[in-house]
Amino acid sequence: MGKKNKPEKLKIPSVKTSIEDRLRKYRNNRVSIFFLFWFVFSVFALSIVLIFGLSQYFITEKAYKSEASHLVRQSGDIVKEKVENGPPEVYGKNFSFYLITLEENYDVNICILDDNGKVKYPLPPADVDINDPEIQKTLDFSKEIVKLKKELKKQGEVATYEGNGEYVYGTTLTIYGTEPVYLYVEKSLELAETAMNKMGVQLTLMSIFAAVLSFAVSSAVSGWLVRPITEMTEKAKLLAQGDFNVDFHGDGKYAEETTELAETLNYARDEISKADRMQKELIANVSHDFKTPLTMIKAYASMIIEISGDVPEKRNKHAQVIVDEADRLTSLVNDVLDISKMTSGIETLKAEKVDLSKSVKEILERFAYLKEMKGYKFEADIDDGLFAVVDELKIGQALYNLIGNAVNYTGEDKTVYVSLKKESETTFRFTVRDTGKGIKPEELGEIWDRYYRSKESHKRPVQGTGLGLSIVKAVLQRHQLPFGADSEVGKGSVFYVVFPIAK
Repeated sequence: MGKKNKPEKLKIPSVKTSIEDRLRKYRNNRVSIFFLFWFVFSVFALSIVLIFGLSQYFITEKAYKSEASHLVRQSGDIVKEKVENGPPEVYGKNFSFYLITLEENYDVNICILDDNGKVKYPLPPADVDINDPEIQKTLDFSKEIVKLKKELKKQGEVATYEGNGEYVYGTTLTIYGTEPVYLYVEKSLELAETAMNKMGVQLTLMSIFAAVLSFAVSSAVSGWLVRPITEMTEKAKLLAQGDFNVDFHGDGKYAEETTELAETLNYARDEISKADRMQKELIANVSHDFKTPLTMIKAYASMIIEISGDVPEKRNKHAQVIVDEADRLTSLVNDVLDISKMTSGIETLKAEKVDLSKSVKEILERFAYLKEMKGYKFEADIDDGLFAVVDELKIGQALYNLIGNAVNYTGEDKTVYVSLKKESETTFRFTVRDTGKGIKPEELGEIWDRYYRSKESHKRPVQGTGLGLSIVKAVLQRHQLPFGADSEVGKGSVFYVVFPIAK
């Protein structure tokens, strides 16, 4: 026979592995805060530099060109006047030299062109071969004359415009009678171009510097902001594994919002710890509450079978114990179901106009047996005709639990004070006061918690499951009614509920 294959051992992922898998899956679909901070800050800083630099670049360029346009217009007008009025006697025999002198004085280039764009003045020196092709190129302004004529048609007698790297001043001259000639004055933009090139280099260097600086600063700031979040994430993993001793406050200084987050997480840790503790207490308490009646039921059932089955009197007595313990189990189950339904919102409220004055009196009558059998006193002060829109059954259960709680914790005088009084035109207040030992301040905030039980020992004439005040809290919260408790150690406790008066 062949060997049987051993079944593989079932591998159950740990809590830590599960959390890490979820985080890994989440990170694959998201961008880290560190990267977002760095990217946004870097882009913002670089954008500011570029916007400022480019705006300065274009403003400066426009200013240079505007100044060049002004100077060429001013210089052109002067040159035109001097040319038309004729050169001084000293230059009369050498008009070209006169124009060159004007060029040097006004820092411009001057040409007198014929209708075809040929340079008439200034002419090259005598030792220069005019027929040289290279020289011919310098004397050929045929393209420039076409543009000049076009601009003169647009602008009138005088035209100023931007050429190819220079600003041009052009106009017609009448120094040769009817033969049309043109004065062509240009001012180079080389200085402006040089300055703009330098500014472009500076802008590039500033952009690189801003990028590097913003990267460094944003990395430092992002690291400072993200570090506490990273630390909290790691601590949250420990909390998820059941370590309730983690402190979400770090060693360093946090930003205000991060500090508030840490405080909120610490508060959540305390609440989860409290819930975990109460859950364990619940298991212990409910197990005990279930175990006791079940043990009694089993014991008395055995007694009926073995001892009292044939004796009607004993059999009935033992059977009644079984019935009572079964009722106790039913009560416990019902209380657990009620509070679960109320807190989960499954059970809806059946709100109607209810005479709470009448309801409170009827609830007190249910405690009448304690007056007769155990000597309890109920001091009632109830105004008549106080109505509220509530779920009568649920509110009745809550008020009964509050009175029962007072009975269980009242002092040796066995007195419970119940009142229902109008306190304003729109509200009335229900209060129940006992004369017991009171509740310590550190326990006062926990008395409404589910399955909470006071550490003080007391007699319990009203049987319950330990869920009474939790049910009260759930009912009143569903009704959105103000409620609370005040207590002073050694002087008893007061529980209250405020109801709006039904119109």
